[in-house]
Amino acid sequence: MPTWNEINSEIDAISDDKACDGVRQKYLSQLEGYVGRPVIAYYSGFLQKRDASGQLHPESAITDLDMNGLMAVIHNSPRDKGLDVLIHTPGGGIEATRGIVEYLYKMFGLDVRVIVPHMAMSAGTMIACASRQIILGKHSCLGPTDPQVRGLPAMGVLAELDRAIAEIKAEPLKQIVWSQVFSKYPPAFIMDCERQVEGSREMVAAWLKSNMLKGEEKAAEKAKAIVSGLMDYKGTTEHSHHFLIDKCRAIGLNVLALEEDQKLQEAVLSVHHSYVATFARTDAIKIIENAIGANWTVSA
Repeated sequence: MPTWNEINSEIDAISDDKACDGVRQKYLSQLEGYVGRPVIAYYSGFLQKRDASGQLHPESAITDLDMNGLMAVIHNSPRDKGLDVLIHTPGGGIEATRGIVEYLYKMFGLDVRVIVPHMAMSAGTMIACASRQIILGKHSCLGPTDPQVRGLPAMGVLAELDRAIAEIKAEPLKQIVWSQVFSKYPPAFIMDCERQVEGSREMVAAWLKSNMLKGEEKAAEKAKAIVSGLMDYKGTTEHSHHFLIDKCRAIGLNVLALEEDQKLQEAVLSVHHSYVATFARTDAIKIIENAIGANWTVSA
């Protein structure tokens, strides 16, 4: 497996404007050849591409615009062998995520496997939960699926509301304090938080039950338990909390360790390093592509 430095040296040796593209395609093709089915990479440069204040570039997240990229890379892909999707993302819009999952189901059926070379957070975790199986390395992680509404944690807002109600019942004068807290929220904001939390919960549970847990006894109960683990607001430190492989398995997810297949590990990490090198060397923010040359790139 080429190291990060070796990937960079390989790109330098090509000495061409398209060197990064060529190296990515080389390793994507090798991975597809090894797994024997179509491979699509969905990669965001969110760890490298931030503004001066440290905020994510808005296009690094999952958005409805991504459907154009998926359509472009799926167009000439065979549909009868299932699909492997490599995901590296900070997450994004819930409805954009629903659209991606439902589109993949329509194109490839339920035989979709998600490989997480490093991070698939928030809505990226939701996509992973829609798969038949998730592949994680020892260093890989998923994240909480608690939605963010207008940049604020929806479950945190609702937890704050519950606390306010309890404190006001015990000490009515605290209503004065809490009224100042909630005055900062726009109209219908709390209802939007409730709607997105419940919608996310139902969406992920339905995907788990219909695919990853399909045919298992008490699939609905297991799906509910997994969702509760992924939306455990009090049990996580922040929205970017890392669920590593042991925790993901303990929650109940079907996870294969990348290290169990040395050739697969080498192929996946070679692809990963080639994307990281691309984001470091170019103005690309997001890349969606397949192993046969179709590419859709969003640049800064």
